[in-house]
Amino acid sequence: MFEVYGVKLSSRFILGTARYPSPDVLADAVRAGGAAAVTVSLRRETVSASPAGDSGGGFWSLIKALNVPVLPNTAGCHSIKEAVTTAHMAREIFGTPWVKLEIIGNQDTLQPDVFALVEAARILTADGFDVFPYTTDDLVVAERLLDAGCEVLMPWCAPIGSARGPSNPDALRSLRGHFPDVPLIVDAGIGRPSHATCVMELGYDAVLLNTAVARANDPVYMARAFSAAVKAGRTAWHAGVLEPRDTAVPSTPVIGMAAFS
Repeated sequence: MFEVYGVKLSSRFILGTARYPSPDVLADAVRAGGAAAVTVSLRRETVSASPAGDSGGGFWSLIKALNVPVLPNTAGCHSIKEAVTTAHMAREIFGTPWVKLEIIGNQDTLQPDVFALVEAARILTADGFDVFPYTTDDLVVAERLLDAGCEVLMPWCAPIGSARGPSNPDALRSLRGHFPDVPLIVDAGIGRPSHATCVMELGYDAVLLNTAVARANDPVYMARAFSAAVKAGRTAWHAGVLEPRDTAVPSTPVIGMAAFS
């Protein structure tokens, strides 16, 4: 069980809803992975077509039928004004104060504009939103977002869609160490189930991903694999993972060994 903004989620796996080969595959992947929540882009829902070419209303009906919490996002926004406006529209359409706040600052890396992100977070939290900020792994930015009223942080582990996995585990570990009681959700850059296990072993509370499942040869199987990977990493975190050493250490005790001469 995982709790954010007073809502208890059924798992630690949050799944995106874009780029699936069909609505049925999307629905099956969400169910197979036991996703605790799904992210939905307002622009995709209201302007573009669903994966099967249905209207936005048809896609929204599909999402509601999954019966999981919806986390609207501001994907594609490049300014504070765009993000705040999109968040308000999302709150009206989806009926939730949750918003994944995303403001892109660089088109090549899709790196968030952290300055605009902090200011937009301050505006939205003051207006009653529960903000999930998509940010970098920068410790100072994380502090500013918490000061702005965010109760959860969503650092990337690599650029969106890169599938690189954790590029800077030390930075992720530092965030966990500095904010032991803040829910931390890794968002972006995860390409393989082993990447999800890795960040969960660092003590993260959940992972959010989309492309690695949606673009897999079999998204349903891949969702199931990620679900298992997240659970494995969380279990390992609780069990206590050994830190690597520079020197060898015998795994078999040497005291009391028989001596031959």
